[in-house]
Amino acid sequence: MSSDVWDAATAERYDRDSAFMFAPEVLDPAVRFLADTAGDGPALEFAIGTGRVAIPLIERGIDVSGIELSAPMVDRLHRKRPDVPVVVDDMTSSRVPGEFSLVYLVWNSIGNLRTQAEQVECFRNAARHLAPGGRFVIELWVPGIRRFPPGQAAVPFHVGRDHTGFDTYDLSTQQGTSHHYRHHSDGTVTYGFSNFRYIWPAECDLMAQLAGMSLELRSADWLGSPFTNDSESHVSVWRKPAR
Repeated sequence: MSSDVWDAATAERYDRDSAFMFAPEVLDPAVRFLADTAGDGPALEFAIGTGRVAIPLIERGIDVSGIELSAPMVDRLHRKRPDVPVVVDDMTSSRVPGEFSLVYLVWNSIGNLRTQAEQVECFRNAARHLAPGGRFVIELWVPGIRRFPPGQAAVPFHVGRDHTGFDTYDLSTQQGTSHHYRHHSDGTVTYGFSNFRYIWPAECDLMAQLAGMSLELRSADWLGSPFTNDSESHVSVWRKPAR
């Protein structure tokens, strides 16, 4: 596995450091979209983390299971909802019993798989878990390399009062690193980083095709805004053929 594995210290502060991801205007549209897509069937979240999305879905009546590589992240989830079934393992190959109407992977998490082969296997594993006619949903940013003037080494992806983040890219390998600088209430500043492999939307479509799925929908966000040349993210839905 090429993914970074988040340790206990990272898991302990994850919800606090990622508070903006829990804001209703960010989270509620995602939960509505995924609940509507799941319908009456169960859902499986790859990289379920601490349950940011899974728990609100469960509260809407969706039966949610998960796969997560980091055991400390699952420990945090189970402090909130001990009843959520989670397999602690690799989302490219781990199996969860049953068939699902929805498999989903949000907040750029497929980029944690840092080789193209692993990303292809992630799509295939999603297809293996889907019932006929089921859907695989990914939320993913569009690589920001258009912002690069000649000679620039990094592009900002967030600049706020308490957090500033920059991405650095290796354009020859599609590898990148996110650099996080956080300002804390005691005046200290901490640095953290995570590694990723970026994927273009068309590359995702090819991975889905290799897994036997076809593109059903692509929008710029969870609200269904049109995806255009200027979109900085996409929510894509691929469907497994019905019997």
